Amino acid sequence: MAKKPARRFVCQSCGAVHPRWSGKCDACNEWNSITEEQVEAAVPAGLKPGKGRRIEFVGLTGSADPAPRRVTGIAEFDRVLGGGLVPGSAVLIGGDPGIGKSTVLLQVMAGLSRSCRCAYISGEEALDQVRLRAERLGVRDAPVDLATATNVRDILATLDHADGPDVVVIDSIQTMYIDSLDSAPGTVSQVRASAQELIRLAKRRGIAVLLVGHVTKEGAIAGPRVLEHMVDTVLYFEGDRGHQFRILRGVKNRFGATDEIGVFEMTEAGLMQVENPSALFLSDHREAISGAAVFAGIEGTRPILVEIQALVAPSPYGTPRRSVIGWDGNRLAMVIAVLEARCGLSLGGADVYLNVAGGLRISEPGADLAVAAALVSAQTGEPVPEGSVVFGEIGLSGEVRAVSQMDARLKEAAKLGFSRVLMPKHRGRAAKGGDTVLQATEFERLHELTDLFGEATTIGRRAGTG
Repeated sequence: MAKKPARRFVCQSCGAVHPRWSGKCDACNEWNSITEEQVEAAVPAGLKPGKGRRIEFVGLTGSADPAPRRVTGIAEFDRVLGGGLVPGSAVLIGGDPGIGKSTVLLQVMAGLSRSCRCAYISGEEALDQVRLRAERLGVRDAPVDLATATNVRDILATLDHADGPDVVVIDSIQTMYIDSLDSAPGTVSQVRASAQELIRLAKRRGIAVLLVGHVTKEGAIAGPRVLEHMVDTVLYFEGDRGHQFRILRGVKNRFGATDEIGVFEMTEAGLMQVENPSALFLSDHREAISGAAVFAGIEGTRPILVEIQALVAPSPYGTPRRSVIGWDGNRLAMVIAVLEARCGLSLGGADVYLNVAGGLRISEPGADLAVAAALVSAQTGEPVPEGSVVFGEIGLSGEVRAVSQMDARLKEAAKLGFSRVLMPKHRGRAAKGGDTVLQATEFERLHELTDLFGEATTIGRRAGTG
């Protein structure tokens, strides 16, 4: 009697294996994400001793030539990669539907096709759809090999030869499948196995593989988390549909800096790189307005100036609202608490809205002081001093802490014409942005910032606990 094939139940969100089906995954708390999959037949006998090849060990000392790079010609894309594509590397690119992943990759392949052999394999679109996009982008004459396929076995047979391409795009990894697995494309087992075979081919043949990945509603790449560990580089395409700007952010890179960003603008002719992102994220105000502060931040290795906007309004309900776009809501709650406890400002009963202009998302704590300046300005109606940039971290006791790369922030501010900086104590050094000396207002305590915005905040501070 034939043995019944073994079955297991796998969560499609986190990859956890369960002995039986249930409506909720205990590992990630997702509902209706567990599906039944067939287990591959195991080898009856284990590894026999003496049949393996002995591994040779080497010391930590030694030298190796720098990894060669394939420059795409798109400076912002090359910047995020660390200087270009490394042969034999696997790059995973994720982003929301319609954000521009396929568009930028088609532009990248057109740029690379001038110096190497490129192939674009689509599992989602027909050939005519890709050709129409190439015509719209003005790259129709680029020598890029185009194909539609989803069977990994066929793809490997096509690429695994001496005359194969140097760079390959797989759009997308969730549409690929291996015919020996009894599960649908996009499941945990199919995504993991397909990616493993493609990465193995990339390492063996020295092919740079670019994998497009779908994302979940939370913004994480769909499929098993191990997929991000398998590849060499993970890039996320960020942006708001209400803005024409797109941010390509590196969150993992074995050949370059992490958390580097590239800035693009979506136009009719495709994604155009932005050479001066700071000017892009700043509003052109003809007169000073309250509730706005310019933050001098660092994204990866690049200094960027961005405007932070705040609005404080009376709350018509018993529970005040806290609405945040582009920043951490928990960090906003902390800054409001410090302003109330240490500076005597009354913000607890008001609605607070915070927005980072341009669709950029800020994660560094150096934006605390700029957020506090925008909140105090919105509360008092007094604008931040004209021509000022702000940066600094705020502690729970009300101290203003120094941040990294102050000189790079000041240099970027001076380049864009700012003449004043509100910043933490600089240990006696002049606030110089290159050859320009900025007028510096330095703080050790947060109440020193609130004193800049009029007598009302000073009286409130004296009545408070700070």
